[in-house]
Amino acid sequence: MHVAHHATPLDWLPFLLVVLVTSQYLAAVWLQRTSGASWSLWRCGFFLTGSALLAIAFWPSLMAWAHGSLVGHMTLHLLIGMFAPLFWVLAAPMTLLLRTLPQAGGRAVAALLQSRFVRTVSHPVTALVLNVGGMYVLYLTPLYAASLENPLLHYAIHLHFLLAGYLFCWAILAEPDASPHRLSLHFRLGVLFTAIATHSLLGKLMYGYGWPRNTGHSLEEVQAAAQLMYYGGDLAEVLLAVVLLTLWLRRPVKRREGLWSKKPNAA
Repeated sequence: MHVAHHATPLDWLPFLLVVLVTSQYLAAVWLQRTSGASWSLWRCGFFLTGSALLAIAFWPSLMAWAHGSLVGHMTLHLLIGMFAPLFWVLAAPMTLLLRTLPQAGGRAVAALLQSRFVRTVSHPVTALVLNVGGMYVLYLTPLYAASLENPLLHYAIHLHFLLAGYLFCWAILAEPDASPHRLSLHFRLGVLFTAIATHSLLGKLMYGYGWPRNTGHSLEEVQAAAQLMYYGGDLAEVLLAVVLLTLWLRRPVKRREGLWSKKPNAA
């Protein structure tokens, strides 16, 4: 059996970072509203919901539980990499940042968002590879077993899934923060359905072949985690599809027509 990890003072760092980022978001909202500008309370609610999910996932006792339990690990993975990023994307943090920073800082952020690097990683196909591809690498190679013995690798994997999950949700929705790409709804739905299929396939591979291996987890626990990934991942991705279609239907009809069949390579 794998020996459970006990929480250390360093384990509070991810939780405290979530608190810090959330306080900065709320401070920026306060600056907007006190300066006479408006900011949607719905967006505040979305950000707070995402932060609450991350705070739960990063609570040290839950992190310790997830370190010794594959079911716990998968629960936190769903919160960190799939559900929380969707709510943060809906909160439009980049738009808020651009509206809050001084002019020079705003130009620097805008230039970064239009850079080749951001354009590459924010493309739906690239985001799919980083997000779902990262899961294949983690669970079908010795990487997960190595993360149980290396705290820095353990935290790096959580950070990767948070960022990859955020990029994927942003790439599929392409709003409310403006995306560098103007891709058709057909194309983005196709990428999302590919993600659903490949994610489900990974759950089946884990269930049928007992991956990840050499971790000290029983086959029953691996299969329970695989089922959680299968059904929990489907739920998160269906929710993303519902949000995408809802945002689409809220567009003026003329704008819908303009992006319905636009070629995927258009920017």
